[in-house]
Amino acid sequence: MNTEKNLKTLIVNKPLKLDCGKTINNFPIAYETYGELNLKKNNAILVFHALTGDQYVTGINPVTKKDGWWSYAVGPNKAIDTNKYFVICTNVIGGCMGSYGPSDKDPVSDNIFGTNFPVITINDMVNAQYNLLDHFNIDKLFSITGGSMGGMQVLQFISNFPDKAKTVIPIATTSSHSAQNIALNELGRQAITADSNWKDGNYASNNTIPGKGLAVARMAAHITYLSKKGLQEKFGRKLQEREDLKFGFDADFQIESYLRYQGSVFVDRFDANSYLYITRAMDYFDLAKQFDGDLSKAFKNTKAKFFIISFTSDWLYPTQENKEIVIALNSIGADVGFVEIESDKGHDSFLLDVPNFLNALKNFLDKSYVENEK
Repeated sequence: MNTEKNLKTLIVNKPLKLDCGKTINNFPIAYETYGELNLKKNNAILVFHALTGDQYVTGINPVTKKDGWWSYAVGPNKAIDTNKYFVICTNVIGGCMGSYGPSDKDPVSDNIFGTNFPVITINDMVNAQYNLLDHFNIDKLFSITGGSMGGMQVLQFISNFPDKAKTVIPIATTSSHSAQNIALNELGRQAITADSNWKDGNYASNNTIPGKGLAVARMAAHITYLSKKGLQEKFGRKLQEREDLKFGFDADFQIESYLRYQGSVFVDRFDANSYLYITRAMDYFDLAKQFDGDLSKAFKNTKAKFFIISFTSDWLYPTQENKEIVIALNSIGADVGFVEIESDKGHDSFLLDVPNFLNALKNFLDKSYVENEK
């Protein structure tokens, strides 16, 4: 899927045992960096991306030619100030922007993996990304952060490596995927696998793309990222460039046209099998289960400072699920702050220009940075 020739890639030449039981070795992790690592190497922030994100956090994405997915938050003088911090972001394994994934070739058969790629988990993603710390000789990150699936990775990272980050900022996330979210992901996967061009995952070898199925999956998911109020205010029942109904099945309403557009542009930049693998990883995520059902045990070995952020209109990862993380941290006396941001933009609030959110993020980081320098 990647078309960028100047891709920054780390080849991990040591074996990584996956949760599914298989082991991978000599595999690529694509990454991007912003800002400069200081002499003390104590200003690095590892950003984890969400389901459809990639390593291109800010600036112009060289593949899509559009703004990076977190351009509102990351950059010079922004909440995550690249004049001050060294930001690292990788494409997760299982992804399609240069990291090891189902669109790569199987070194044994020399065929594209497709669904022969091993099933991966959030834990596998995090353990793979940890190699970036060794690559940059960073002993301890100043912060780790991310929203949605990025937040899951944040929680897993600090649980796996409790002494490797000073501050921890999970945003609009959960410690385990709910039945509702598993159901929504399954809807998307079924849309993809029902497309006749999917070819049991071997579409690349057959020179086809399950574009219709992937577009429908994206449309269904996109609805969950918004809020009822936000949709109503933006689109309502407005018709698409006409004054009356057409009495057919073309896009009569603006919201229909908007969703169709979102689906079509997504197909141009994302791999269908990656969508299957990454949504499955999200569904398997259950941090408490890794600790006999006690979420607080996941954090018992860390002295990191936490800041949990949720949004009022996020029904995908509602405030209550974020509060469960806060409760677990409070139960072990962790240093934890929490804020619920008022926003009508739904789950996507963390990606958009929501001043109260961006200010809260900036204030926490900058205050922690001053303390870090003392």
